[in-house]
Amino acid sequence: MTLKERINDDMKTAMKARDTERLAAIRLLMAAMKQKEVDERADMTDALVLSIIDKMVKQRKDSIEQYKAGNRADLVAREEFELSVLAQYMPAQLSAEEVGAIIDAVIAETGAAGPKDMGKVMNALRPKVAGRADMGALSGLVKARLG
Repeated sequence: MTLKERINDDMKTAMKARDTERLAAIRLLMAAMKQKEVDERADMTDALVLSIIDKMVKQRKDSIEQYKAGNRADLVAREEFELSVLAQYMPAQLSAEEVGAIIDAVIAETGAAGPKDMGKVMNALRPKVAGRADMGALSGLVKARLG
């Protein structure tokens, strides 16, 4: 079962259970997926669905931060719920040890010698950790290892 099929099944389950909040969050995801499909005229692969979910997770985290700064507890609660629904479709996050091992392997693979090779390392690293690690944090770790 593809990720898109799983999301579609979860939407049907939420409809049958009359879980309106969960249904709304899943519909947001389905709309983003449909938009990407139409824009790029491509079928939804699991990798593409994961990239959409990752983008939406980042948006929710940013919104939560903004709403907390504005003392909007009602909106924070809604965004956190949407984040929890989206998180169900993300693969398990890598541990610090696993991330370190993958970074070391990619640095060895690419033959990176210094900070000037960071782009090469990040491009090779991105598909290996897609959706399973924060790319911002990875960038800092790679920079520390190359610098």
